[in-house]
Amino acid sequence: MRRFLIMMLAVSALAVASAAVAATAENIPKKKEFRIERGMSKQAMACIQCHKQESPGLFADWAASRHAAANITCIDCHQADPHDKDVSKKHFKQYERSDNKWGVSEYKIPVAAVVTPKDCSRCHPDEVKQYSRSKHAKTNIIVWKIDFWMQKGLNTDTERATGCYACHGSVLSVDENGELDKQTWPNVGVGRVNLDGSLGSCSSCHTRHRFSVMEARKPEACGQCHLGPDHPQIEIYNESKHGAIYDAFGDEYNWNAAPGTWTPGVDYRGPTCASCHMSGSGTVMTSHDVTERLSWETQAPLTVRPENFKPLPAQTNWKTERDKMKEVCKQCHGQTWVDDHYVKLDAAVETYNETYYKPVKAKLDEMYEKGLLDKSNPFDQVPEIEYYFLWHHEGRRARMGAAMMAPDYAWWHGFFECKHRFMVFMKEADEILASGKPAHKYEPFPGTGGDTKRPNMPMN
Repeated sequence: MRRFLIMMLAVSALAVASAAVAATAENIPKKKEFRIERGMSKQAMACIQCHKQESPGLFADWAASRHAAANITCIDCHQADPHDKDVSKKHFKQYERSDNKWGVSEYKIPVAAVVTPKDCSRCHPDEVKQYSRSKHAKTNIIVWKIDFWMQKGLNTDTERATGCYACHGSVLSVDENGELDKQTWPNVGVGRVNLDGSLGSCSSCHTRHRFSVMEARKPEACGQCHLGPDHPQIEIYNESKHGAIYDAFGDEYNWNAAPGTWTPGVDYRGPTCASCHMSGSGTVMTSHDVTERLSWETQAPLTVRPENFKPLPAQTNWKTERDKMKEVCKQCHGQTWVDDHYVKLDAAVETYNETYYKPVKAKLDEMYEKGLLDKSNPFDQVPEIEYYFLWHHEGRRARMGAAMMAPDYAWWHGFFECKHRFMVFMKEADEILASGKPAHKYEPFPGTGGDTKRPNMPMN
């Protein structure tokens, strides 16, 4: 009996130990290994082996991507013509290593660090064509057309590089050594002007080197740029019912559905930014032109139809695009719900235009006509700043909050603040007009000196 008990205790102890080892083994992540496709060229293999050692994070991203699964390698995207402006001379010289660590010295292939939409178009022609006509691709062009901060050098080159260009995109250039200019690179802005003449950066939304469809479908991708006091779309979305549903059920969405197949009610319950503005839905086709489906320019000083937006007139009819958006809405809502939402939006636009914007703009123009304001710098006198805030901050929030069904932004952050801004502006303007004395100018205006030379890029 004693022997039997000792044996049973030993077996039990062994079982416990085995279970502990098994549990520990389960918690140890398995080492991921990317198996190089035997059909790859030796040059492609050399790139992969080098980056696997030199930049393992980059390699891991690529190895987990659909590109890797389709046998698309570094060379397929980065290879360039030897005479291209964006060829990396530094990278080219690295092939001449004396130790030949990765056995690549025989493969001197010119590559460019910048992968552009033109490069992507070799495999994604439709997406690039759609993107190229969108407001995203033209956003650097737009700011140079209309933005006094750029045109009059009212901010510094550093302020532009760290702020404006991060989202709008820089105009890439090379320095005297033939390398990318540090003032313009790195940059993944949606309107980046590339050295090959193309506009934009696909990695703005599909970050490299994973280039994930799932990532671009999530609202956080858009929230990188669409946030803050002047265009708080991500905050508005988070407040809306759509955002609340995403917060509650987003982990259940099928984010990895194949492109063109992502379906409301099947793959997701509540829409994201991409669902409404880009993804296919019902009879509406997928598009990388985010300018589509819009029936108002809610970011403009005076709200106009997209085809009447002078800096970049849409080449479509607003009624056609509204019908597309309604078709998207009808995948989850009834016709009456959808129609009545647009009745409210149109009323909000009219309220902003007629009650707030037009009276303030008329008073501003009166002060300019009488020489009481100086047009040379539209931000150095109080009435000018108050006018700017009215349309650029509170007015946008009111209109966008109404468009995306976020009541707090439509009212407290929007129309309520419009009222306050309106009263402050009118008081200041009436006092200036009554006195006949020009408004006080803030001189010297801080943080100026940005290059006012318009970049070499298309203007339409």
